[in-house]
Amino acid sequence: MSKEIVSGGELSRRKKQILRSIIEAHISLGEPVGSKYLVTSAEIPFSSATIRNEMAELEAMGYLEQPHTSSGRIPTKAGYRFYVDSLMESYKLTASEIVTLNNMLKNKIGELDSILQSASKLVASLTNYPTVSVKTESEENYVTQFSYMMLSDNDFLLVMRLFDGSVKSKHIKTEITLSATILDTLTELLNEHVANVDPQTITLPMMMQLEKRLGDAGKLVDIAIKAVYEATVSVDDSNVRFEGVGKLLEYPEFSNVEQMKNVLKMIEDKDNIINIMKEGDADKVNVVIGEDDEKIADHSAFIFRKLVVDGKIVGAIGVFGPSRMDYSKVVSTVEYLSEQITKAFGNALPEKKQDDDPGGGS
Repeated sequence: MSKEIVSGGELSRRKKQILRSIIEAHISLGEPVGSKYLVTSAEIPFSSATIRNEMAELEAMGYLEQPHTSSGRIPTKAGYRFYVDSLMESYKLTASEIVTLNNMLKNKIGELDSILQSASKLVASLTNYPTVSVKTESEENYVTQFSYMMLSDNDFLLVMRLFDGSVKSKHIKTEITLSATILDTLTELLNEHVANVDPQTITLPMMMQLEKRLGDAGKLVDIAIKAVYEATVSVDDSNVRFEGVGKLLEYPEFSNVEQMKNVLKMIEDKDNIINIMKEGDADKVNVVIGEDDEKIADHSAFIFRKLVVDGKIVGAIGVFGPSRMDYSKVVSTVEYLSEQITKAFGNALPEKKQDDDPGGGS
């Protein structure tokens, strides 16, 4: 039987429907999903034989795996990623959930520390997953001069002198074949357009223009800008708070002692959490699935969004869970809450607080 994949390498409509149903059933049940369940409970309009054939092909394509010889299938990391990016339908918050979130915001207006703590507890309660909140406490800073030290054909040190007099460097490894000409051009562009500039004012069109001027090595611009954010933003560990970590014990994925140790190690490393959030997109909810990033433990996922007020990033809120977490509900909850916090604090934060940054936008 030939694989039903439409032009461009996309899954056929039938495969998408089956993959979505398997993932959503696995999220709900926590067990491998077989063709019989899909026919009887998921109301899939295909025969068991057809579903089994499609499941086998989805497995061969890397979206599903079969944990035991005679069991059903469970999603792989690639399956979850495809679901989040292409198949997931938006969860609609209930009236009760919206009222609860709005009441919390109304009662805490003007107190960022308090609202982040309350928001974390509330999201943990609504989703039944652990949450993390980050509040920035960084002074105004920016790069005044860029230079570099070439280490090999594929890596170099980007050296940055900051406004406060300190010097920071970022070791950058790349698949691009480097040369003195490329790095000279990169630092010249950075000194011309990025030096002495508030990192928060760096726009995507500006970055695209710099990438165009750098030609085939344009990808280095994005890497360099991320290094600038990391160098100019500092978040104190005391401003990273967790709620509901014990909820992880409710999920069978974390019943394995070694797996639980890996997850707790990931969570307890606050610098790790900060760096993950720094690298996230400030314009959307970020979904990081284990193995997408070595900072995330296998079989787990982290969903977060930065909080942007008047163009400045003032904090972030996120949710941890197993890789089979209810992505739709968590994404919608984090999205709604972050938007409401942004509106609530748009005219309420003191001027100095609006200059804070939790982890750089990208």
